[in-house]
Amino acid sequence: MWLLFAVLLFPAGFAGWAVGHYTSLGKPPSTVVKTVTATVTSASGSTTVSATTTAATTTSSSTSGNAAAGKSVFVSNGCGSCHTFKPAGATGSIGPNLDTAPTADAKKDKNMDLAAFVKESIVSPDAYVPQGYPKGVMPSTFGKTLSSSQLNDLVAFIVSGAS
Repeated sequence: MWLLFAVLLFPAGFAGWAVGHYTSLGKPPSTVVKTVTATVTSASGSTTVSATTTAATTTSSSTSGNAAAGKSVFVSNGCGSCHTFKPAGATGSIGPNLDTAPTADAKKDKNMDLAAFVKESIVSPDAYVPQGYPKGVMPSTFGKTLSSSQLNDLVAFIVSGAS
């Protein structure tokens, strides 16, 4: 019994490491702290209430891409033939509408950071498939054919236009 436990422990540990390593795309997690302060004054101007909210989110990848350069990556790789995306003037209907779907789908997929979700969707399109769309339609080669700079630019472009 102990032998079976030891034999199964190694593959399970390796699988856990591989999944964690793959989903982070090889980058260490980073924490972003956002502080929002709101001040409300009554109509008479006498009562002031201040509230401060701080939220920390951890992301597994960050992009520092150029959205303007991302548009040319979007166009040159034919993304508009399948996806609707107003900033690119694209009206494709085979894949999800990139004007609205990434934000909603990132929330459905474990409330994932939008940029990380978009990047994962490009590199590993079958990792999350929106309801109503079949697996295997989007090419899974973009992670290999696009340079990291092109990939970051494309992610920045899509994130900048998503609502």
